[in-house]
Amino acid sequence: MGHKISRRKRPHRGSLQFWPHRRSKRTHARIRRFPEIGEAKPLLFAGYKAGMTHIIAYDNRKTSSTKKKEISIPVTIIECPPLKIVGARFYQKTPEGLKVLTQYMIKNEDNFFKRLLSPIKKEKDLNKIIEENKDEIQDITLYGLTQPHKIGFKKKPELIEMGIGGSIEEKINFVKEKIGKEIRVSEVFKEKEEIDVASITKGKGFQGSVKRFGVKLLQNKSEKNRRKAGSLGSWHPAKTSYRTPQHGQLGYFARIEHNKVILKIGDNPEEVNPKGGFLKYGQVKNDYVIIKGSVPGPSKRLIKLRTSIKPSKKLFDVSLIEISKKSKQ
Repeated sequence: MGHKISRRKRPHRGSLQFWPHRRSKRTHARIRRFPEIGEAKPLLFAGYKAGMTHIIAYDNRKTSSTKKKEISIPVTIIECPPLKIVGARFYQKTPEGLKVLTQYMIKNEDNFFKRLLSPIKKEKDLNKIIEENKDEIQDITLYGLTQPHKIGFKKKPELIEMGIGGSIEEKINFVKEKIGKEIRVSEVFKEKEEIDVASITKGKGFQGSVKRFGVKLLQNKSEKNRRKAGSLGSWHPAKTSYRTPQHGQLGYFARIEHNKVILKIGDNPEEVNPKGGFLKYGQVKNDYVIIKGSVPGPSKRLIKLRTSIKPSKKLFDVSLIEISKKSKQ
């Protein structure tokens, strides 16, 4: 009696959950929704991906198979220089949903910010804007400006829109307090909190169907080519389905990962800088965040961190013992 031969399974890699596989228009992902929380604070922050390492931690989870043991966890280091609050946007309620009512921007006297913001000849009065539109304001967001020059990058600063928690009155007071000032990542998130990570994945350019979708190679006597789909569809009806694996763009897609855990927020870069610095990045110089697991995108990519929109009920309870500082070169 013969034995059944086990074959390696390799499922179709082109998930239709993300379709079409279109190249992103910008270098940072777009955030369209924010959770509703009672505390008046920003719901978004941004940083630059430095690289990966691992930590040694003590497992405090009661139902874990490694409880009361030391475990190794892969982590991602994201450098988060302060964001400068340069404006606010006010929304009104319409039959078609929330629409922009008006917005306010500070007078950008710093030459560095002129790379992104056009010079404002006459600055508007924030208090006057709020008083004139107080009855119509339904939501408020902040404009935060990244500061890559604090890391040493020659990147253009990016203007990001940040949601705010709390009631309308609390949001108005928060805007008045923070406008024109800098905000740090420790004011937005806390350790062991779950967040959503939005980024643009690593771009791989124009690729064929074998690398892009993982289709099987045809036999060596196949017609014309081996690295293609065996069939593009039926003769009648004479059309090709969008599900058919074909060549096209691979990577540089906008993606968001939910419920990533913040293991540590620190302001001492020497705690995480490996010998020789991170590969293709260098040394961390500002506040940083350690996130459990991987994060989409290459090093130096702008990563957006949002308060989790659907947090899980489980707490990833571990105690940090050591951060690996071995050379990544």
